[in-house]
Amino acid sequence: MNDIIRIIAKENNWPENSVSTVLSLLSEGATIPFIARYRKEMTGGLDENQLRLIDERAGYLKSLNERKVTVINTITELGKMTPELSQKIEDCLSLTELEDIYLPYKPKKKTRASAAKEKGLEPLALFILNNPRFTGDFDSVCSSYINAEKGVNDNESALNGAMDILAEMISEDASVRKYCREYLQNTSTVVSAKVKEKVKKIPAEDDEPQKSGSYSQQSDKTAKDVYEIYHDFKISVRSIKPHQVLAVNRGEDEGILKVLLDYDQEFINNAVRRIFFKTDRSYFNEIIENIIKDSWKRLLFPSLEREVWNGLTEKAELHAVEVFAANLRQLLLQPPLQNNVIMGIDPGFVSGCKIAVIDPTGQYLYGNTIYPHPPKNRAAEAVETMLRTIREYKVKIIAIGNGTAGRETEAIVADMIKANQLECRYLLVSEAGASVYSASAIAQEEFPDIEAAQRGNISIARRVLDPLAELVKIDPKAIGVGLYQHDVNQKVLASKLETVVESVVNHVGVDINTASSFLLCRVSGLNKRSADKVIGLRNSHGSFKSRAELKKITGMSAKAFEQSAGFLKINNGTNPLDNTAIHPESYSAVDKLLAEYKLKAEDINKPETREVLRNIKPDSELVERIGVGLPTLTDILENLQKPGRDPREDMSKPILRSDVLKADDLSVGMKLKGTVRNIVDFGAFVDIGIKQDALVHVSQLADRFVKNPLDVVKVGDIVDVTVVSIDKDKGRVGLSMKKS
Repeated sequence: MNDIIRIIAKENNWPENSVSTVLSLLSEGATIPFIARYRKEMTGGLDENQLRLIDERAGYLKSLNERKVTVINTITELGKMTPELSQKIEDCLSLTELEDIYLPYKPKKKTRASAAKEKGLEPLALFILNNPRFTGDFDSVCSSYINAEKGVNDNESALNGAMDILAEMISEDASVRKYCREYLQNTSTVVSAKVKEKVKKIPAEDDEPQKSGSYSQQSDKTAKDVYEIYHDFKISVRSIKPHQVLAVNRGEDEGILKVLLDYDQEFINNAVRRIFFKTDRSYFNEIIENIIKDSWKRLLFPSLEREVWNGLTEKAELHAVEVFAANLRQLLLQPPLQNNVIMGIDPGFVSGCKIAVIDPTGQYLYGNTIYPHPPKNRAAEAVETMLRTIREYKVKIIAIGNGTAGRETEAIVADMIKANQLECRYLLVSEAGASVYSASAIAQEEFPDIEAAQRGNISIARRVLDPLAELVKIDPKAIGVGLYQHDVNQKVLASKLETVVESVVNHVGVDINTASSFLLCRVSGLNKRSADKVIGLRNSHGSFKSRAELKKITGMSAKAFEQSAGFLKINNGTNPLDNTAIHPESYSAVDKLLAEYKLKAEDINKPETREVLRNIKPDSELVERIGVGLPTLTDILENLQKPGRDPREDMSKPILRSDVLKADDLSVGMKLKGTVRNIVDFGAFVDIGIKQDALVHVSQLADRFVKNPLDVVKVGDIVDVTVVSIDKDKGRVGLSMKKS
């Protein structure tokens, strides 16, 4: 473990004691959100991302050490272990490097080289390798290895067998593999070409519209080849973008593209000769050239090409996962539009539009189905039903799903609001995952008496009331804010997204008296069983009045209380501190702080108290008097100034509309406000109120060079944009966020 701590600390330039402390806390059952927030003094203020890096890197190095033991034992059993080889294995910092060293000793199925060795031709191979200055009769050397019983009938057979042995030795040489791998990684060119006529269809306008971030953002009535730009595509392996790697992978999987690596063969041949044969001249020059060509073509290049491309793919997938995770985080952090009666509409053509009304607490009040669109075309009746519902339940916000018939429904709602001078407003809401939720066990548990088709509209409405509370019920992969999410490693994606959900839930905090078990089970220190027990105690004994009452829950250990208490908030409880992110373990320090300034905890909501707190400057003397570290004291002061604060309040509020914008209304130069719906490598997709989200290309995001769109915008941002291009045939609109 000490070696692991030293390696991680050195790689990241962190103190070894910080890394050691983190690993110790994790082994004791502490969660990453807890460590990040409440153990800053112990870790040196490492944030969640850094803590996860330590955890993941430690896991990798542990696996590496376990593999080293296996490799050492295997080579030792073969009787081929040397002190130098053992040290080389111990010094490895990657599995790739370790496997290169192990390759010559690894048990393998029968090969041409192993067959040649069985025929006794290995000494001949070593003769060629070790005698570059040979001047004798090589034919007589070869003839000494002729053995008809073993199938070596002549000199040519003997030489071919020796060449097979050397070809395999080259392909298994760690130095050769390392050099050639790095050469391909740094200087080769990715080449893709079309192999046959095969078209990937783009959905027509009457098909299910694609969400932002699906493979194609187009909506065209003609089928188009989405891989057209890769039909004759060349790019340096160092310059290829992650989305390009995933695109050509998909094209190759679908049989449309052929992808290969191009390189300088002569350079490779010379490098292999220099590294393995260690000479530029040899009596066996022609033989060596043929050996190198055979080894490269038959053994070395196929293996390294897979490694290099797998490395590019893994890197591209991890990048795609990170983008998906960043987008998901911002989506979950969208500010709630609380204290509103909301009507959710799940649009559709044949099956109609399902409507649902929820109260300000999210409780289901009413549901119905209307048919304003073809084939039934009962628009007047649908409007009458919506008007009656809006007036009866005093609906303030209408949430419309953005899927099939979403924009058509929006047009009807906008006309209804305008014609009847309604005070309510509407917005389009991503319905990604709503159908998954509708058929889930969670939805069945929540609404056992409502059919699945009627549950999606409730989810759409609740996503506006409190996005986080609703979206935690849905498999994060189904939420659909990314690119190529179906092409990446699903296990890695699921793990990363679950981490994001956990992080956001604990960052925001949870009201213990209103939260569902689905939200509570994501809280640090809790799981589904303990969350259900929280709900059970709440139902049987009424609302929690203090965090201390958590200890009454059967099975709530001291560790679980420690890990969870700070993330569970109680509004209007007996202790005002319970509605902050201050941990109960710091309450005594808060009492000292307040007493020093003649303040009381029950007065922290008063303006005059907040003014005093705002003027307190944490310093070393105050830290010593209060008895906590500077980071903890700083957090205490921040929380005392904003008790009950929801960090989502700082995010951009959704745009509520009363009228609709049509594509025909657009013109180049028009300035609009829009909502960022999805972010990908090449830009951001923005909802400006038309059928398809418009693209702000990465080159148009700012008046400066932008490498990563996430550095400029986030999902949910409200942005000012200018229309720079309109392609009505392809349904594309280009936007710019540049100021000049």
